[in-house]
Amino acid sequence: MSTVQGRFALGANPWIWHSPVDGAALDRTLPRLAAWGFDCVELPLEAADDWEPAAVSKLLGATGLAPAAVVAVMPPGRDLVDTAPATVRATQDYLRRCVDAAHAIGAPVVAGPVYTAVGRSWRMTDTERAAAWAQWREHVAPVVTHAREAGVTIAVEPLNRYETSLLNTVAQCLEAMDGLDPAGIGIALDVYHQNIEERGLPGAVREAGDRIVHVQVCANDRGAPGADHLDWPGFLTALADSDYRGPLCIESFTAHNDAIAVAASVWRPLAPSQDALATEGLAFLRRALATVRQPPRISGHPRTD
Repeated sequence: MSTVQGRFALGANPWIWHSPVDGAALDRTLPRLAAWGFDCVELPLEAADDWEPAAVSKLLGATGLAPAAVVAVMPPGRDLVDTAPATVRATQDYLRRCVDAAHAIGAPVVAGPVYTAVGRSWRMTDTERAAAWAQWREHVAPVVTHAREAGVTIAVEPLNRYETSLLNTVAQCLEAMDGLDPAGIGIALDVYHQNIEERGLPGAVREAGDRIVHVQVCANDRGAPGADHLDWPGFLTALADSDYRGPLCIESFTAHNDAIAVAASVWRPLAPSQDALATEGLAFLRRALATVRQPPRISGHPRTD
């Protein structure tokens, strides 16, 4: 395939090194990402007060990094399905806080498994699953409205079967979202989860089509992209052929942080170092994208020429 000028923006998530990602962690990490040549950064918001939007906006301006997304976190106690009304209200309030933070710093999306707590799973009949999806639509709809009014899109991330039983595939995600305002909600693709649940990465991209609003990348073991068996040419070509014009963000985790290692089941180092995971992944993506016919730039996304 011919190479064209321009490329998808490339970003990283500070979870590669830190959890929680608070203001101090961002102060240390963002200048390093910029120096390595990343274009943008994902910003997890584990607790509503982990970082202040005004301070992050100033830091983004100083480093030249674009805000790729605010990443919503769903630990036990955050749920929109089959839970107490007070839990639903608290979860909606948290997600609205994520939207407000995204709006304040100029991030286009709030991405994550915004339906139920990660690690919560239960068996469902087809009827029970349809009812759970209907309940989720009812409870997420006010958040989607709030996001639409703020100029932010909710990016729903299907997770693998070991982390949820509610939304595992692109097809399930599309069916569950049916009836919600498509201008306010779409799909966040994470190749780690798609590698487990989909028949193939290119097919998952084609099925998601114009509903893709955010993309996270890593190796099949959550290490550096490229140090794996994934079909990167097929995946990147399908993505370039789709309507998606946002960034590709490396999301991984460190085995050296007790909280995040347990939450993400990271029991061993996934690269020679966390810095190597980021920089080698960035270098691989640049090389891979150089061989892929890419789409023209569309304003409004954190992309660079």
